[in-house]
Amino acid sequence: MPVLLSSALHHQLLAEAAAAFPYECCGLLFGSPDRIDAAQPCANVADDPARTFEIDPAALIAAERVARSGGKRLMGYYHSHPNGRAEPSPRDAIDAARDDRLWLIVAGDRITAWRASAHGALHGAFDPVEILLPAS
Repeated sequence: MPVLLSSALHHQLLAEAAAAFPYECCGLLFGSPDRIDAAQPCANVADDPARTFEIDPAALIAAERVARSGGKRLMGYYHSHPNGRAEPSPRDAIDAARDDRLWLIVAGDRITAWRASAHGALHGAFDPVEILLPAS
């Protein structure tokens, strides 16, 4: 199932990744299974943010609590790859929960989408998802 990403969010994610370079940016995605309504930047608390990411656990816990209480639905995550590869890395596969949530990878001027799944086509953890951008 493709996912809709607005031009404004597309631009926001590209700008955030560029501003974070040479480090990885990261954050949370909110919306429904077929539409991303909001992206929340989070601190990358990884030991080596130039090579990996870890979303600040406090931000993740807060988002889960809000969702459970009827607020915005957490539907996935995003992070950048300063190395220019717009696909999940083997390290991403190790870290990913196979929970069918969406992962966006921002690399250079590209954004790709992936669904974390138990038997994904890439690294046994991710399946590609088409991103739909509205016509401007």
